[in-house]
Amino acid sequence: MEKLAVIATSPLFEMLAPAELARLAELARLYRYAHGEVVFEEGDLGDSLFVIVRGQVEVVLRGTGNGVKPLTVLGPPEFFGEMGLIDKDHRSATVRALGEVELLQLTAQDLRTFRLAHGDGFTFIVVNIARSLSARLREANARLAPQD
Repeated sequence: MEKLAVIATSPLFEMLAPAELARLAELARLYRYAHGEVVFEEGDLGDSLFVIVRGQVEVVLRGTGNGVKPLTVLGPPEFFGEMGLIDKDHRSATVRALGEVELLQLTAQDLRTFRLAHGDGFTFIVVNIARSLSARLREANARLAPQD
């Protein structure tokens, strides 16, 4: 797996120059998770985002008792965890591996480092995050809207 190839296909990094993509690949770290392993828990402090390299993750909310409410399943080249970078708040959901999963992680510090040398590229990342959050909000609104 070449980190640069994964980063270049992610919608998170659309509009970035080749040198910017290469720098992000240098900063990113690869993690592997086994089936059922938790990437992060609802309520954890959010300080990084993840790009899915291989496999799928399930996003769930704590339910009543010991149950969970499934929200969505994500696969390559999607990303998650970006909300914690934007609002510096706790994770709004739990993410766990469905099967074997490989993820690239970029921390808030990685993105600060990137911003110092690549201000325009950083701006594109923020715009792409905003686009993703907007799309997810529209999907949630559509699911919650009363059916005629």
